[in-house]
Amino acid sequence: MMYPLVRELAASGAPVRVPVAVTCRVLGLARQPYYRWLNSPVTDAELAEAYRANALFDAHRDDPEFGHRFLADEARAAGEAMAERIAYLVGAQMYGLFKLWRMHRILKVYPWRQQPDGVHADRRRSRWVRAVFVLPNPDQPEKTESPEEHGGTFRIWDRVVRKGFDDELWYAGDPRFACVVARPGPKTLSYVAQPTAYDQRTSPRRKGLSPEARDRARAIGARVAD
Repeated sequence: MMYPLVRELAASGAPVRVPVAVTCRVLGLARQPYYRWLNSPVTDAELAEAYRANALFDAHRDDPEFGHRFLADEARAAGEAMAERIAYLVGAQMYGLFKLWRMHRILKVYPWRQQPDGVHADRRRSRWVRAVFVLPNPDQPEKTESPEEHGGTFRIWDRVVRKGFDDELWYAGDPRFACVVARPGPKTLSYVAQPTAYDQRTSPRRKGLSPEARDRARAIGARVAD
């Protein structure tokens, strides 16, 4: 949204003050919608969506295994009524932002690495081809870990391996907890994690971790025992 920029440029304390009419003309904006936004920067629809998101987040925190239909029921019980479709859309937006936030934290802590044969296609589990990641344990390189990509039918790497993938896999992170994986470049970034890395219902990892690995895992928010 460009309206905050218009407001900042027109502010009395701006280094170079630009009138609203000039900024709107340059940006191709109409002035009347800008003044309506200025009177109420947060619309009723945005406020309602924020309340719905909070209710769904609280319900998910209490019952992480529930899908959007059950979470919508929990939100209704808490006083935030919404259709199941709305619960699905709001939840999908929250999940996407949450994954980006975790990927950002991982990339701030861990460097990129290359792993030959880091992913392969598994055709044995079901009629669908599944991507299986095989990455070395940082403290015991002779052992491997297999973090999982979440997302149901939107798993990016299932489609990648189905078409054929022969390059080295790029990854950043600790496969005992969570990683960002990508094609060389990096391209096709995705988030993979162990099911127990962030789940409050499971015991945090205790054994086989060096002090450096513990500190890095805590820096990305993963659960590690003292």
